[in-house]
Amino acid sequence: MSRTEERIETGTGSRPTMTVVPVRHWGQWITAAALVVVLAGFASTLVTNENYRWDVVGQYLFSSRILTGLWHTIELTAISMIAGIILGVLVAIMRESTNPVFSKIAWLYIWFFRGTPLFVQLLFWGYIAALYPNISLGIPFTDAEFWSVEMRDLMTPWLAAILGLSLNEGAYMAEIVRGGLSSIDQGQREAGQAIGMSRARILRRIILPQAMRVILPPTGNNVISMLKTTSVVSVVAFPELLYSAQLIYAVNYLTIPLLIVASIWYLLVTTTLTIGQHSLEKHFGQGHTTSARSSGGVLRNVMRLQRRGTPPEADIATEKAHG
Repeated sequence: MSRTEERIETGTGSRPTMTVVPVRHWGQWITAAALVVVLAGFASTLVTNENYRWDVVGQYLFSSRILTGLWHTIELTAISMIAGIILGVLVAIMRESTNPVFSKIAWLYIWFFRGTPLFVQLLFWGYIAALYPNISLGIPFTDAEFWSVEMRDLMTPWLAAILGLSLNEGAYMAEIVRGGLSSIDQGQREAGQAIGMSRARILRRIILPQAMRVILPPTGNNVISMLKTTSVVSVVAFPELLYSAQLIYAVNYLTIPLLIVASIWYLLVTTTLTIGQHSLEKHFGQGHTTSARSSGGVLRNVMRLQRRGTPPEADIATEKAHG
């Protein structure tokens, strides 16, 4: 067994030589080797197993129907997330409001849309015409109507998908935003009030910019999750990516190759979103990261000085004198 010898020099002399014996993690290496063997075996089946039908995958990868479904998926993701974020911010502010009516309404909204499955919510939007056959505007308690429309004409599969995804996402975003707002010290709000800033200005100029560091990571995860969750809207017959693939293999019965095509596109878009999320987190976390590194550097210096047996104050004073 190899050994590493190290002599530590101090200001008053040398300490005895220490012998460092590295720790052997045999269990980890055995597990890693087993995983490599399993992955290599699976990778070989990707080449040797003809049931994957890679020729069919290549044939449909850039099919117009698949690309149209991919565009619908991206469109649903973007619109639903933007609407969900706006709803989430508004509901989070209402939840934190001192007005009990606003606070209770926000709590009920979050309770309902987080407490029921998205699949069920989409079904309700798809069959909303059974509850409300017509929508009209007029004078209450009279027969006077200014505008009327049949719900089955208004509630298209696209609108049902947008409403279902947006309202559900808004409930989760409200809790994310509320957590970010709560992470900011109350003293910063009081400082803003002390210099005459309004509550809205404090929120916009002081609280939200700092809360973004807390809000952004889970929001990025929700965007990626939303991209994959759009596959559920097939229940309202909207042709997003997965449903487009299902419509194709319902005719040619090439189920596995078409599912692989959909999976490839999901992975490509998800990878792109992950890179964007990392860049945004790095941008908004610059100040915090620098502070954390500085604090860590100070701590490491103090520990190093203590190990050397030199009083930290004396060494710091020496560094300043030579600085």
